[in-house]
Amino acid sequence: MTASVVTATGLSRFYEVGGGLLSKPREIRALSEVSFAIPRGKTLAVVGESGCGKSTLARVVTMIEPPTAGHFAIEGTEITPDQWEAHRDAVQIVFQDPYGSLNPRQRISAILSEPLKINRPEMSRAEREAKVREVMGLVGLRPEFYDRYPHMFSGGQRQRIAVARALMLEPKVLVLDEPVSALDLSVQSQILNLLLDLQERLGLTYLFISHDLSVVRHVCDEIMVMYLGRAVETGTKEAVFGNPRHPYTRALLSATPVADPKSQKERIKLSGELPSPLNIPPGCPFAARCWKVQDRCRAERPALDGDGHKVACFFPEGE
Repeated sequence: MTASVVTATGLSRFYEVGGGLLSKPREIRALSEVSFAIPRGKTLAVVGESGCGKSTLARVVTMIEPPTAGHFAIEGTEITPDQWEAHRDAVQIVFQDPYGSLNPRQRISAILSEPLKINRPEMSRAEREAKVREVMGLVGLRPEFYDRYPHMFSGGQRQRIAVARALMLEPKVLVLDEPVSALDLSVQSQILNLLLDLQERLGLTYLFISHDLSVVRHVCDEIMVMYLGRAVETGTKEAVFGNPRHPYTRALLSATPVADPKSQKERIKLSGELPSPLNIPPGCPFAARCWKVQDRCRAERPALDGDGHKVACFFPEGE
């Protein structure tokens, strides 16, 4: 069995908001008790609506923010805040916006060499330049781009620069936070194929965050579906797409476009309001929008349970 590169157990991240002289601050549970393991060279896709906790998970795994509770480990070594500096180069992130993630006042050579200056101070200037040029070639950037500024590139080229920057420290894990959602469809396919090629060549492990299930189907090995900060269904790509068991997962898949005009698919339109993360109701958080809801759902919170294909639902689809 392939060893897991990243292992998370019960990861949670809470924020306090508001509060004052006469009132206590309220708590937002942006991420609650999320657990997963990603084997080497594989991709775990995290999907769900905006506000479900996907990007919060990305910030915790990349050590941008500390978890409020829970643990995560890289290659069996548990990572705590006092160890972050020693392990930051093991996990790198590619952000959603290829325009906002690059400094417009720096040349590409400076943007790509900066991680080496900070984390590899022993490298000479010539060694840094050689490394930058090597990684540029790896992601399909021509040598003459070395001294150009970000505004001189297209969106797809800028995202290639962002991927190159993430690869400079030779990480074991890449967190991809909506890496193609800001790009045109034709460019999306180029970047996705680049990521798949890099994964095969370098043995990278991906945590791929997206709301686009058609993209996820193309790149992932396993899927974790999140709702209001919690995982509600996990399993292999084949299991989740072929037999979605949570009503929320089924609703998401029903809204995914299919490139077949003859395909007949029933669209599930969710009714009810999305609960506020400041006031998540007891029981199943999806109960207010679920067409299978019963009294038990409003009173008890279902655990994520199952053999391989796990679901947090008392009355899952197919039963």
